[in-house]
Order: sequence, then C-alpha cells, then structure tokens
Amino acid sequence: MKKDLVLKPTEFTSSFLSCEKDLETILRRLFVESQPYSNILKKLLVVNTKDCLDNKNNEVYNNIINGMSLAKLREDGYIKLEPKIKMFEHEEVKSYLIFSFDNFITNRTNPHFRDCSVYIDVLCHTDCWDLGNFRVRPLKICGYIDGILNNTRLSGIGTFQFEGCKELVLDETLSGYTLSYSAIHGTDDVLPSSHGWIPNPYDR
Repeated sequence: MKKDLVLKPTEFTSSFLSCEKDLETILRRLFVESQPYSNILKKLLVVNTKDCLDNKNNEVYNNIINGMSLAKLREDGYIKLEPKIKMFEHEEVKSYLIFSFDNFITNRTNPHFRDCSVYIDVLCHTDCWDLGNFRVRPLKICGYIDGILNNTRLSGIGTFQFEGCKELVLDETLSGYTLSYSAIHGTDDVLPSSHGWIPNPYDR
C-alpha cells in the first residue's frame, strides 16, 4: 500500500502562524490606523526633545513624523521584533518598542485555539524621560499603546486584553516598562502572511 506523502493544505494548520498576522495587525493599528494618536505615538518614539508634544506647530517635527512610515520605523530600529538593541557610537538617542510572544497554552474551552501573552517593552533613554508637567516619556508611550490596543480583535476568537505593566530597567541610561496582553490565536493562517516591510500607500 503506497503511503500518501503529500500533506494536504487543510491538514496543515498551526496557530503559531497567526502570530505574524497578529503582529501586523498590532503595528498597523498603532502606527497607521489610529490617527491622530498614531502620529503622537510616533512623535514620542522619534522626537527625543522635551517639547515634542507641546510644540505642535514645529515644522521640523511634523516633517519628520510625516516621513516616518511603519516600514521606516522598523528599518530605523524604533520597532524591534528581536530581543536585541545595538547602540552605535555617536548614534542619535532613540526610544524602542520590542514585541514578543510567550506562554503559549491550549485554550481551556476550545483545543483548536492557543492562548498566549504578548509583551511590549517600552525603552527610553533616561535623559529623555522628562516631558514637563510631571509627564514621563515611557508612561506616555504606554498610555497611547494601551488606549489603542486594549480590546482590539486579532485573528483569534477573542480580544487583546491588558494583563499588566512592570518597570523595566536595563541600566542607568536605558529603562522603561513592559506591557503585557493576553491574546487568543486561531488556525485562520495556514500559510505565512505575504506582508513584508515594504512601504505602501497605507503606511502614511
């Protein structure tokens, strides 16, 4: 009896493959689809001056933000998908968002879905924390991220739910907070997403 060595597409499913689709949804929701808050979040990441929020009519700031697409945020290192920050000598001070997925478990009520935690590390240079009027940059960033993402529907059957936020201190120059969310992933992705980090008309 000849064994069929071809795996049918309907038999090839894994909820891990939906992570990239969810990450794409998260990033587009944060930096493209939630105006005017998307641009405010970009400004907090990219413009490291104390008046980045208050000086709304600054042409230099506005031009920087208008030219900062989702693809460029990734390319310039503000968005990290890998747990590594490489700081070069004489490089301009940056803030960073590091995205990661962890703690995958089978959903208790539906074994076809897997729950997991999504972590967002918000890291800022400590010299750039102070925004005036008792505001600190990493908490401001956390506030806009949470306001945009909490209860967002991803590819699974549930919503993106806030779990907690903890302080994250790497050293005396770089520190911030880690936001954690719970997410349910489904098997709606049987093949990896075709989306790449390529500028497109919607990344503005």
